[in-house]
Amino acid sequence: MQNGCSIIDDVPGVYLILRCTEEPPVFLETGSGGRFKGIDPNVPLSVLEEKWVEGTEIMYIGKAGTSLRKRIRTYMRFGEGAPAPHKGGRHIWQLADSRELLVCWMLVANTVDPEELEKSMIREFVKKFGKFPFANRRY
Repeated sequence: MQNGCSIIDDVPGVYLILRCTEEPPVFLETGSGGRFKGIDPNVPLSVLEEKWVEGTEIMYIGKAGTSLRKRIRTYMRFGEGAPAPHKGGRHIWQLADSRELLVCWMLVANTVDPEELEKSMIREFVKKFGKFPFANRRY
């Protein structure tokens, strides 16, 4: 299976992209993200610098309404330059060390809405750090 995603469950859930180093980030003018519908996913370095959050390993919080495996696979394909439909978290691909980041995920019970859990996790992050995770643009 592509991108090593076969170990990821094919069920709803939430996932995090983590950067486990205290080294300052190096941002790329042009990242590896694909152009979905012809749209350039890259943003100016000043945007990335403003979005950076000190003191956390969490770069992105995402959700998968039906399949973590499919959603994360799409995210990885986008990062490889494919025109995959995953604009969320696109700033990740302008990090020079994007290939060293970790992905973790959490399955949710049938009674838990992944979207609500994602929103709750982002709200908690904002409470603690005063802004969204680096690669999140909204709830």
